[in-house]
Amino acid sequence: MSNLWDDPLSASTNNTKEGLDNQAKVTSSASSVEPVKAEDKRVVNGLTDVNQLAPFKYPWAWNFFLNANKNHWSPLDIKMDQDVSDYNHELTDAEKHVFQNVMSYLTTSGILAMRNIGLAVMEKMTAPELQIYQARQIYEEGLHTSAYQHCVEAIGLDQGDLYNRYRLIPEIDQKIQMSNRYLDPVMRPDLDLNKADELGQFTLAYLFFSAVFEGNWLYHGFSPIFSLQRRGLMKGTGEMLQFIMRDKSLHYSFGIRAIRQILKENQVNLDPTKVKNMWLEAEAAESKYVNFLLQHPIDGYTSNEHMEQHRYIANQRALELGFAEPFPGAQNTLPWLNGQIKLSGDNHHNDSHINQHEGGALSWD
Repeated sequence: MSNLWDDPLSASTNNTKEGLDNQAKVTSSASSVEPVKAEDKRVVNGLTDVNQLAPFKYPWAWNFFLNANKNHWSPLDIKMDQDVSDYNHELTDAEKHVFQNVMSYLTTSGILAMRNIGLAVMEKMTAPELQIYQARQIYEEGLHTSAYQHCVEAIGLDQGDLYNRYRLIPEIDQKIQMSNRYLDPVMRPDLDLNKADELGQFTLAYLFFSAVFEGNWLYHGFSPIFSLQRRGLMKGTGEMLQFIMRDKSLHYSFGIRAIRQILKENQVNLDPTKVKNMWLEAEAAESKYVNFLLQHPIDGYTSNEHMEQHRYIANQRALELGFAEPFPGAQNTLPWLNGQIKLSGDNHHNDSHINQHEGGALSWD
């Protein structure tokens, strides 16, 4: 019996008619497909061609992408000379402790965020206008990680120590492990969002990621270093975190908008008790973390202020999602926080105008 591998030309000749017939079937099938209609698109579980951008069903998602591109920056453009001097000559031991451990948490969280968007969220979106913004978001998470690394290298911190702290310090590890518990199960590619239970699990995980992880833990997580910046210390690091905070304001706002759309399109009803318990667990983890950070007080910033602000932001994010406030009556103890999105050169930078919405979300005109 002849082996087709021995004579590739013969194999090609024998299969020519079959190949042409198959190609004709594909072409015929493609030509009979109805044009993509905007109303047929879905955030998840859509059946329209994911490679066709327009017509838009979600123009807001495209606008997120356009606005994100206006916040283009590089950590290498930010001078760190004064930060090096401040760290070595001005910061107290307590302030160095805060700086090091905030940076330790951020270095791990940035990579976790990048993996989640790439593995758990973007691939499950079935409207390209959402995927395009999320591709930008993946890039930004990589940029943020490089910014943290730029700070670590410039100041001369021990990288082996800093990057491993989340494994060794329970107060940091608790936040990472809670994140992994919510996010790891939905990173698998075989998650079937046509099944109600798996769609519910995905939606709750995306809610945790957008509202808790990015919208509170990271958005508010820069505050201890901003408190140093407000006293004229570590201003280069503070400026870098301001750029990152701009990105984060779009990240969590996009996620919340997408989640609301998923809930509407798929008639998903998340258990309010599960959502409330998520916020309570997040608050408990944040409390242990900030008490570790501020085990020795620093000027102008307290653990009580930090935690009350955490609860205040949690209420905002819950309301944006249509849920009850988990911490009724929480006060805005850091009214300057949202203002950190604006940098000193904004009035002269590219003639752009920044609009700040409720909760810190941004758009650029």
